[in-house]
Amino acid sequence: MIASMTGFGRGEANRGGITISVELRTVNSRFLEVTTRLPRSLSLRENDVKELIRRRISRGKVNVIANVEREGNGSAGLEINSSAAKSYYKLLNQLRKTLKLKETVKLEHMLQFSEIFEQKETGGTDEEEWRVLQDSLEAALSALAEMRRAEGGELERDFRLRIALLDERLVQIERLSAEQVPAERARLRERVTQIIEKTPIDEGRLELELALLADRLDVTEECVRFRSHNKFFLEALALPDPAGRKLNFLIQEMNREANTIGSKSSATEIAHLVVGMKEELEKIREQLQNIE
Repeated sequence: MIASMTGFGRGEANRGGITISVELRTVNSRFLEVTTRLPRSLSLRENDVKELIRRRISRGKVNVIANVEREGNGSAGLEINSSAAKSYYKLLNQLRKTLKLKETVKLEHMLQFSEIFEQKETGGTDEEEWRVLQDSLEAALSALAEMRRAEGGELERDFRLRIALLDERLVQIERLSAEQVPAERARLRERVTQIIEKTPIDEGRLELELALLADRLDVTEECVRFRSHNKFFLEALALPDPAGRKLNFLIQEMNREANTIGSKSSATEIAHLVVGMKEELEKIREQLQNIE
């Protein structure tokens, strides 16, 4: 089943007092692009996160947001950056003296600077958090895949309806073409006869030229190829692997056959049918831009 490149997935996991939630948002893109926003303690795991995503997603722009919460009485994994705290205290006192303020520097003033707190660097925390992050990321990827498949299923139903309509148009074109060739042949024979009515006609040469003309007007070969592309398109929709690129290629080939049919036929009815077919192909092509 085909999958859309647009979707959202959320996952959460908890272990050893560590809770990590992951949100994934995806939009369409020609290639796979992954951007991450991870907690400082997991920033070194960015490449590992991207690798896990590459195993499940082949195309699309993926945005990853992870948040960490830790249980415990006040040990939130932070510690005081004494150097930063002293520097800010000194700067505030200099500012107070410069402005000749009587108010002293208080703790509430210091708390305005987040740099005086920093993440603790502990040996085991990284591995523990990484295991929890993997679990939450896998859950988010599963939720994302389900949403992308659901939207892909809607698009697949629309594609199948439009391909069926294209097949109907091909039947009409083949019927009109079969009627057009004999009529065009007779019309041209009559016109040639009128032009050279006083000159003997080489019937053999005339028949040859008319046969070549009829061959140029015949669109059977193009219709057969078009129908073959339709068949491969429907088969690709059912493939388990991402088929977006293959489907785009087939749409290009269908457009080529439609253009050839339109250029070979002079019948107004066929021209109108070809215009309708190209409109359907353009609608399919636009929707394919969102297929993985």
